[in-house]
Amino acid sequence: MQEWACPVNPCRKGGKYLEVKLTVYLLHLYFENARENRNGEVCFKKGDNRLSKWTFFDSNQSNRELLRLIAVACGGTRLLPRIQFPLQRLCLAPETPLRVECILALHPPYETAPPGTLLGCGIQVVPGAGPWLAGGEGAVRHLISNECHHLYSKLPIRKAKTGLGDSYLFLLGYGPKLKSHDGTDDFDFSDPFFRRTRFYSLFHDHALLTDPVEFLTRLHYRAVKYKRLAATHVLERLSRLFKKYFDINTECWMEGECDFASQWRDMAAWQKRAVLPAIDASRHLLDAYQKSSEPLETAGLILFDRPDLICPGELFPVWATVMDRLLPNMQFLITADDRSSHLFPGQLRAESHDIPTLPERSTKPPARVPKGAILLVDVDSSLPNLALMKLSRYFKEQGRNVILAKHKTFMTGVDGVYASCVFSRAVSQDRLNKLRNYYGDSLVVGGSGVDPATRLPEEIESLPADYDLYPELEDRAIGFITRGCPFRCPFCIVPTKEGMPHQVSNLDELLAGRRKLILLDDNILAHPNAVDFLEEMAVRDIGVNFNQTLDLRMVDRNKARLLKRVHCSNVRFTRSACHFSLNDNRNLEEVRSKYELFGFTGKNNVEFICMYGFNTTLAEDVDRFRFLRSLPGAYVFVQEYLPFPGGPSPNITNFFDERADRLIEELIHILFPQNMKSMEKYYRWVSKFYAQIFGKLHRGLVDTIFRYNSRQNRGHYLATMAHLLQ
Repeated sequence: MQEWACPVNPCRKGGKYLEVKLTVYLLHLYFENARENRNGEVCFKKGDNRLSKWTFFDSNQSNRELLRLIAVACGGTRLLPRIQFPLQRLCLAPETPLRVECILALHPPYETAPPGTLLGCGIQVVPGAGPWLAGGEGAVRHLISNECHHLYSKLPIRKAKTGLGDSYLFLLGYGPKLKSHDGTDDFDFSDPFFRRTRFYSLFHDHALLTDPVEFLTRLHYRAVKYKRLAATHVLERLSRLFKKYFDINTECWMEGECDFASQWRDMAAWQKRAVLPAIDASRHLLDAYQKSSEPLETAGLILFDRPDLICPGELFPVWATVMDRLLPNMQFLITADDRSSHLFPGQLRAESHDIPTLPERSTKPPARVPKGAILLVDVDSSLPNLALMKLSRYFKEQGRNVILAKHKTFMTGVDGVYASCVFSRAVSQDRLNKLRNYYGDSLVVGGSGVDPATRLPEEIESLPADYDLYPELEDRAIGFITRGCPFRCPFCIVPTKEGMPHQVSNLDELLAGRRKLILLDDNILAHPNAVDFLEEMAVRDIGVNFNQTLDLRMVDRNKARLLKRVHCSNVRFTRSACHFSLNDNRNLEEVRSKYELFGFTGKNNVEFICMYGFNTTLAEDVDRFRFLRSLPGAYVFVQEYLPFPGGPSPNITNFFDERADRLIEELIHILFPQNMKSMEKYYRWVSKFYAQIFGKLHRGLVDTIFRYNSRQNRGHYLATMAHLLQ
């Protein structure tokens, strides 16, 4: 079933950045060289801080054009050239560009947002500038700040990009003749620009809206079977409003079984016309706000040209009431004839929205860096960085102030800058290069991602960690009891960096009064005193996350018994979990016999970290995943091999053989009850490699990648893979 995506922008709340998507209302529209409207402006405000929820325009050509001008201003340059409408038809003088500018009011879903309540955007359509527009030549582009004629100078200017869905602006537009997909795959998503359907019908009578049967079937599946909040929210509201206002029997909509094809056939023609815009709007809101539990509460903008033709006469005020109740925070701009305008409910006509007022930008000068401060930069750690925590302790004991930054930061006035880089990924190296360019010789860099031989000085390494540096750890401790591993796996940095297993700390030193421990040991079970360590963990009744996995090769009956007594947990300590590794498919039967010592059942959470992209073949990977699927309670977390500095390059020349297609078909049918999202990483890697080797896409693999998650991105994926097939 489809997952609906939520494009996001960062907002700040309580000191942390939250993933949210800002929405807006339209306050002001300006236009130049419009064919019907020429030059002019329209203000949608109702007083200083109010905005009409419903704005009516007479049903004529100039107001139809006005709705299209709004869609042009907000549609973005990715979608506008692909709506197959010659936008130069909107130009009055063919040699003069059409310019549309607008002022928008931010409406964040949280209490705070980036400073500033208003923003502007602008579009210019240039006839004859290039082969960009359907039906003739022309180009469409965003206006930058100094090109805007009507927006005041201090107004922030943003691009209105509804292109591939990543937008702060939610816009829907509907024309007077609405038709739905029927019997075609409306949810195929092969088109990377499918979001043009959000306002396509405003420009084309033949544009198709959401397939109602397919959408309601999918919605019901997610709401009733899986109890997803967003789907339940939408389905309950649709069923309630359709039953109350359109006399549609929706009693089975929230039950376990419902045949929506039969339901749709039983509706009268007027009922189908009336509900289609509501169904389509609901689909697009779910697409845009997947992470919202109540997407129908979203603020945004809906343009509607002649809805009175879809629901004529006495039905029009009923339809308007349904749309009003369905989407309580939307701003509606519609055209209608005089009779329909008079029939429109006065109560709805009087409704208005507050124009949200956000906190003003602070006028206080930025806080000064404390004298003698030390800047610590956590370049790429997925966990709190233990080396930085020890450095923080060292400098604080000297009376120095310590500042922690993530990824990269550029700050003046600090006495020293120390960066820790764990991985040698391209993004990590890019961050380091930018830090080096800014701080020069004053930057000290360490970590496995730079040089496995780098070490903290012994007087710092021996210090306890400073837990104040990462308050998100809360009651969790982090650190090593042992370091090192007796095996010399070629892909692993541990033998080079740490040597043979040796003890570096003990539980008392690590826990410091806490009862949860994120243990970073490389191979604790290989240490001669492993049984003693496990016994102490069990007796002290602490929770342990064996973060770097446990080595099943080192398990015997006694160690298995002790590990079952230890409260093994995930890194957040929200559920019990054991972590093992399986990086190739050698000695699988030995692994099975060791696994059976634990007596795991399907109710357990046993995660196997599986590396790929080093020296295994597709056939070996499939054998490994099939084997793990046979173990009760086991599931997979995949990790791509990333060479450490000086480490060996991957050897995957013979990854595929003549059985590639058959093996991929077998691969995509190995389904784990947990964490299939992780397997998508492997699917995508195999898909890209397959395209590189064979010059084509494996359609079954692509379909599997987008079967459950982010289906709306399928077209974009196909477009980005196209260069591999040339």
